[in-house]
This record gives sequence, C-alpha cells and structure tokens, in this order.
Amino acid sequence: MENLVRSVIEFLNGLGLSPEGVVFFISMLPLLELRGGILAASFLQVDYLRAALICLVGNIIPVPFILLFITPVFDKLKKTKLFRPLVEKIEKKAMGKSESIQKYEFMGLLLFVGIPLPGTGAWTGALIASLLDIKLKKAVPAIFLGIMLALVIMSLIGYGIPLAISYLGSR
Repeated sequence: MENLVRSVIEFLNGLGLSPEGVVFFISMLPLLELRGGILAASFLQVDYLRAALICLVGNIIPVPFILLFITPVFDKLKKTKLFRPLVEKIEKKAMGKSESIQKYEFMGLLLFVGIPLPGTGAWTGALIASLLDIKLKKAVPAIFLGIMLALVIMSLIGYGIPLAISYLGSR
C-alpha cells in the first residue's frame, strides 16, 4: 500500500494540489480511503489533528451516496450489455466478503470497515450494506464507527510508530 500511496501522492502533487488536498482526495478514493490518507499525511508531514479531520471527512463523503444510490445505479447498469459483467463482478466480489456482516450485522460491519485489511473499508462496507439491504439507521453508525476505528489504527501506524522511533532514537 505504501508504494501505491506514494505514487498517488506524486501524481496529485503534479496536479498542483496542496498536501491537505492530496490527503483529502486520497481519503475519498476506493482502495486507499482513510488508510491511505493518513499514510499520505504522515509522508507529507501534515499536522496530525488536521490530517485526522481531513481524512475523516474525505472518507465519509462517499458513504451516503453509496448507501443511497449504488443499488439503483447497479440495477440500471445491469440492464446494459456493456456494464452487466462489470457490475456483477463487483457485486460478487463484495458479497464474497459479506459473511461476517450478514452474521453480526452492526458489529460485523463496524469491524469490516475499521480493521485495515485489503478489500475492506468504508466503500466496500457501504456497498455490502446496500446490497444486503441493511437499514440506514444501522449501517451509517456502524460505518462511521468503523471509520473511527480505522483512524485510530492507522494513526498509530502512520504517526505513532514514527514518533516512537524518533523518541527512542533521540535517547
């Protein structure tokens, strides 16, 4: 993930985005999301509190759109010959990761979004919640708390470990 984040940083820097703009944009992207945003912020030496807020907002913005609109959009796209295979592949891949969410709903969704593993996160969590028809009043808090959990974990990785190494190196 580190190499991907660095590549995206270089690309976005080339477009003239500020470090904060880079972090915000990365936090909105599927696959990278808040996890990549916090790493990018750390690489770009963005102040932690500012980085945390930017990453939270960037990662949260796509969630309501996915929860509210992805199913009708997918239904329309599946009616076309061109997009049906792609949509079915995305749905199959997402549903292949849905077992714990189906079994534990709120807590399963929270942990799915919050634990930084490949293929997990707010985008996929929101997609699965939408496909499983999980009610918004359950999905939104679970995804938000999952994003908060991801923030804590990634903050320790992106800011805590380098700080500890720096502290130990100065002793």
